[in-house]
Amino acid sequence: MNLLALIPARGGSKGVPRKNIKSLHGKPLIGWSIDAAKKSTFVERVVVSTEDDEIAAIASDLGADVPFMRPMELAADDTPGVVPVLHAIENLPEFDWVILLQPTSPLRTAEDIDGIVRFCIEHGAPSAVSVCEVDKHPYLMFHRDESERLQPFIPQKPDITRRQDLPQVYAFNGALYLARIDWLKEQQSLVGQETLGYVMSPEYSTDIDTPLDWSWVEFLIEQGYAK
Repeated sequence: MNLLALIPARGGSKGVPRKNIKSLHGKPLIGWSIDAAKKSTFVERVVVSTEDDEIAAIASDLGADVPFMRPMELAADDTPGVVPVLHAIENLPEFDWVILLQPTSPLRTAEDIDGIVRFCIEHGAPSAVSVCEVDKHPYLMFHRDESERLQPFIPQKPDITRRQDLPQVYAFNGALYLARIDWLKEQQSLVGQETLGYVMSPEYSTDIDTPLDWSWVEFLIEQGYAK
């Protein structure tokens, strides 16, 4: 399949400072994604994209390749997630597929990586993204009007009274973004109308953005959810 695993890791992070190299149960956070990618059946090369010298050195020590440094202008807080991917594939033109592995999803495993690849191949799709079922259903959500009164967030919906009768709803969990590179260059996006949704369980779907997320992942690891 000629698959590149790309791990984007900026030096600047506001919620949890320097989180990409902060130790999570004895291993830098980025190391969890590097290990998962290295154990994958399909991944040919594991590359870290960063503008930060310390992250680059740690990633290299953990067995990833850092063949280039990301330009500072592509590592800003408001840089779209697809930008470092497009930069990487321009520098590494020998690959046909790319899978983006955000280091903030440490409980994602090699089995998940291989699973989404097989899922995409079996369905003949150019792109797939990992999702998990939401715990708060939009049918049960409200917004407040100008008088602070609650109004249904989705006004036109079926009359459903039992939670188990609600249609399944999914959200991106941030763990896996897989795309064929020619399709990605054409779309300039990791998600399009042809993108499949690969379902992961909520337990393995935590995306670390805040100190509370970090504590929750530590708890899950202590409870045996790290494979």
